[in-house]
Amino acid sequence: MSIHLNNIHSNEHNMKSKPKVVVIFAAKNEENTIRDSVVTAKRSYYEPAVIVIDAYSTDRTSELARNSGAATIQQSKQMFPGKGLAMKEGLNEATTKSAADDDDIIVFLDADIGNLTSAWVDKLVEAIINDNCDMSRGFYTRHARDAAVTKLIARPMLHIFFPELSHFEQPLSGEVCARTRVWRKLIEKDDIPEGWGIDVWFLIEAVMSGYNIKEVFLGEKKHTSFEDYKEDVSKLSKMAEQVEFTIIREAIKYERTELQSKVAV
Repeated sequence: MSIHLNNIHSNEHNMKSKPKVVVIFAAKNEENTIRDSVVTAKRSYYEPAVIVIDAYSTDRTSELARNSGAATIQQSKQMFPGKGLAMKEGLNEATTKSAADDDDIIVFLDADIGNLTSAWVDKLVEAIINDNCDMSRGFYTRHARDAAVTKLIARPMLHIFFPELSHFEQPLSGEVCARTRVWRKLIEKDDIPEGWGIDVWFLIEAVMSGYNIKEVFLGEKKHTSFEDYKEDVSKLSKMAEQVEFTIIREAIKYERTELQSKVAV
């Protein structure tokens, strides 16, 4: 009997030691993946709550997310691209709840991943808990023709204007995790991009705010949206433009523009 009671007490302690985790998906017309995304995230060891910010989808994204157990919220403004707006509103929802604590952990995942596993959530959260970092970001292997904006815009420009960030493999990663107190500080800023610039903005602002960031290898990543642009990367031109100007504005903000003079042309 004593062994049984000890096991019960041990299990209770383990449950109490788990941080509260929230997973947020920003989604638009992702009916093919959103159900599996929500269900898979909820299978994490950390048993997260899931929030889906729906950007006025015209398909069944919102319905499927809600039926899969996610809290589903419509984006406040109908705009595209609006990833930054969706992420900010997801953070507002997750951080302003009466039970939200500074030590809660919030994870962002892309909603169009074809091979998502619950281990992604576990690895990102465990980096925060075990590795003494303020933010964890996923990196992964991808199709050789994928990640054009990362390869041709984000990484070269960060190398010029923010060389201390040039080692990051995936500066545009959609898989990002931090404690509530970190997210609260970041969204207090008044220059948050509403579009595709949000991912690199969070990276730059986190580093410039003094936070310690770790990249976590998640394996292979298969974007279902890759099929839309793998034969014509010009479809990514709007994303490239917004990422480019986000980095330029950050360089101006942090007085890094003179570094461009060191680039041979």
